[in-house]
Amino acid sequence: MSKRIEVSDLNVYYSKFLAVEGVSMNIEPRSVTAFIGPSGCGKSTFLRTLNRMHEAIPGARVEGEVLLDGEDLYGPGVDPVLVRRQVGMVFQRPNPFPTMSIRENVLAGVRLNDRRISKSDADDLVERSLSGANLWNEVKDRLDRPGSSLSGGQQQRLCIARAIAVSPEVLLMDEPCSALDPISTLAIEDLIDELKQEYTIVIVTHNMQQASRVSDRTAFFNIAGTGKPGKLIEYDETKTIFSTPSVQATEDYVSGRFG
Repeated sequence: MSKRIEVSDLNVYYSKFLAVEGVSMNIEPRSVTAFIGPSGCGKSTFLRTLNRMHEAIPGARVEGEVLLDGEDLYGPGVDPVLVRRQVGMVFQRPNPFPTMSIRENVLAGVRLNDRRISKSDADDLVERSLSGANLWNEVKDRLDRPGSSLSGGQQQRLCIARAIAVSPEVLLMDEPCSALDPISTLAIEDLIDELKQEYTIVIVTHNMQQASRVSDRTAFFNIAGTGKPGKLIEYDETKTIFSTPSVQATEDYVSGRFG
């Protein structure tokens, strides 16, 4: 069950510094939404507010509202751990747990949530998650090898398998291909296209071609200068953003005139 995200008037702070200002947007279920914009404009910061990872940084806080199918993720009494189970995250650099086997990497999140899981259920979950991440056929004969023994592209797919093993509704991906070669990047892009049948996906990317290839909608963020907050400039269907954006700054950015 993928979910709709509604963000209203979101301000994101690091202590007193306003990093992202006044973002409002709706992110549709079973679709891919790309965040683009120059470095330092708040894309990754905003992404991390969607599963409350932002709060892991001391002094970080938000104002405004983030609703997941109408439930306020920042409401009183909401457990951030539960939020992160619903809204999974895949990071820029593949980060499998190096001392854990491939199999244990997939099960890590499930075990963390203290689900006592039988061996046969665990076996099924490992196969289903690795299949979902298009990795099963490559690793099924070496599940006890360390996760760190895989190539970079395989490690990133292992991290996606780990994220989907806990049955999230949303997958956030922070530049998931920036450390990968072109062939691995293509594999991840194909996978994103398959995963959107089941999940709401939000991806931060610096690669314009990638945004135009994988996403249904694109949000362009920009910053007026150093020390100023990042802002959402334009948000629309991806083909509109790349062909006929309504804001000059968007056009300059996607055509490569700056950024």
